[in-house]
Amino acid sequence: MAFPSPVRSARSMAWRRRRTAFADAWSVFRHNKQALAGAIILLVAVVIALLSPLLVPPDAIDPASATGPTFAPPSLAYPLGTDNFGRSVLALVVVGTRVSLLVGIAATVGAILFGATIGIVAGYYGGGPIDRFLSTLIDWFLVIPWLVLAIVLAAILGPTLLNVIVVIAVTSWAMAARIVRSQALSVREQPYVERARALGASDAAIMVHHILPNVFPVIFAQAVLTVAIAILSETTLSILGLGDPSSISWGHIIEDAFNGGAMVNGYWWWLLPPGICIVLVTLAFTMCGYAFEEILDPRLRGLEKTG
Repeated sequence: MAFPSPVRSARSMAWRRRRTAFADAWSVFRHNKQALAGAIILLVAVVIALLSPLLVPPDAIDPASATGPTFAPPSLAYPLGTDNFGRSVLALVVVGTRVSLLVGIAATVGAILFGATIGIVAGYYGGGPIDRFLSTLIDWFLVIPWLVLAIVLAAILGPTLLNVIVVIAVTSWAMAARIVRSQALSVREQPYVERARALGASDAAIMVHHILPNVFPVIFAQAVLTVAIAILSETTLSILGLGDPSSISWGHIIEDAFNGGAMVNGYWWWLLPPGICIVLVTLAFTMCGYAFEEILDPRLRGLEKTG
C-alpha cells in the first residue's frame, strides 16, 4: 500500500488553507455593501483610465485645436459643458482619470515600499539604537506639516509628474512605517522567529522570510488607504500650482477652473465634475481599505458581531 509523500501532503494542506482563507475573505468582502460599492466605483475608474486614449483623441484636449464654444453649460453636444478654451469638460475628466490614478498608485507604491522597510527594520531591532533613530525619523515626518514639506519639495524639484509622485511618496510613508513597526514588534517575539535566530539565520533573512509575510496583510490594507491620501495630495498640489502643467489631472482641471474664474462667474460645470470624481474615488479606496482591514484582522469581525 502506497502512502502519500510527506512533502506533497504538506503542500496540499498549505494549498487547502490558502483556498479556505481566500474563500473566507471573499465571503466577508461580498457581504460588505460598502466594500462592494467601493470596488464597483474603482473598477469603473480603472476601465475609464485604461480606455481614455481610445475614448478621447489628443486633439479634443488640445487648447489650440478646440473648436467648441467657450464656457458653454451642459448640453446634448457637451454633457458636462466646456472650459475657457472650448474643450469638453467630460473629455478632460476622462483624461484626468488616468493621470490621477497613475499618480495615486505610483506614489503609494513608493511610500509603502519605503515605509514598510523602515517599519520592519525598526520593529525587528525594537529598543535598540537603530529603532530609536528610525522611530525619531518617523515621528519627525508625522509631526511636520506635510503640506509645508510638500510645497518646499515641489518648489525645489520642479513641477513635473515624476517629481509630484516623489513628493507625495516622501510625505506619505511615515504612517505606514509606524503601523508596520508596531506589528513587527509583536511578530519578532514569536517562537518561529526565535527558532530561526537560534538556527543561525541572518537578520535580513528573518525580516524577509518571517517578519514580512506576517505583516504583509497590514501593509496591503494600509496601501489601499494611502492611495486615497495620495490622490488628495496630488489635487492639493495642483490647485496650489505645483502640479505638472503639461499633464491633465482632476486637480489640474480644478486649478484651471479657479484661474478661469469659475467660482466668480458661476461656471459650476467646470468645477463640480472633477471634484465629484475625486470624492468618489477617494471614498471608494477608503471603503475598500476598511473592508480589507476587517478581512485581515479577525478581531474586528469579532467586535462587530459582539456589538
